Amino acid sequence: MPAKPKPAPKKQSAAADKSQQLVPYLYYSDVDAALAFLSRAFGFKAIQKYAGPDGKTNHAAMRLANGAIFMMGCPGAKYKNPKTLGQVTQGLYITVEDVDEHYLRAKKAGAKIIDEPADQFYGDRRYSAEDPEGHHWYFAQHLREVSVRKVKREMKKGE
Repeated sequence: MPAKPKPAPKKQSAAADKSQQLVPYLYYSDVDAALAFLSRAFGFKAIQKYAGPDGKTNHAAMRLANGAIFMMGCPGAKYKNPKTLGQVTQGLYITVEDVDEHYLRAKKAGAKIIDEPADQFYGDRRYSAEDPEGHHWYFAQHLREVSVRKVKREMKKGE
């Protein structure tokens, strides 16, 4: 008698599987000021805040409109933000529903605009901004599908 087949495991979405998440952790020297700025300028919502022995927030988490989370904090003197280092250390690329509206909000809130909104050859409309502690943020809205062949061709033009 043949062995009974095992039932297929239940499929779980990547969003539901916590082991499949990428959660950036950004360093800020003034976490409370960063929370206020990121909320006002970019529309993020604080979902966690923890104070250190000095009473200042030293760890927090924020949620983006689409549900993705990033963490931030000041874990100690050996951790430096981009402004302290004097160089850009990373860029965060976030998709939004209306990039032009998002840009106006960020500009009104005093974000340092690096690049104005512009259509990109890879199909997104994007702008970039820098927060007060030097982190670079890229906000984009997907406008159209572009073939891999066309993207490669456009990239070669920039070389």
